[in-house]
Amino acid sequence: MARTGQMCGAVNGALMVIGLAHGATAADDSAGKEKTYAVSREFWSRFIERHGSLICRELLGVDIGTPEGRDWAMRTSLFKIKCPVFVRDAAEMVDQLL
Repeated sequence: MARTGQMCGAVNGALMVIGLAHGATAADDSAGKEKTYAVSREFWSRFIERHGSLICRELLGVDIGTPEGRDWAMRTSLFKIKCPVFVRDAAEMVDQLL
């Protein structure tokens, strides 16, 4: 997210959807919190199993947090080739888990 090369934006988006679906609705809603954590961990496990990581620079094979890495990713169309696959797979996994 935000060209840091850290957590994949598709993963972050999926976690937000999981939180909206199962998250705690009150400060003392420990059941909602635990459900969110369990579904999030299952999502992470599935995503890592399919793609090997949750981290952008590992998924893309380049650190887009650097100007050189970002330029290389742009020149080789990584954002057009790989990122849509991560978004699609994350959406499908969340759909299966909700």
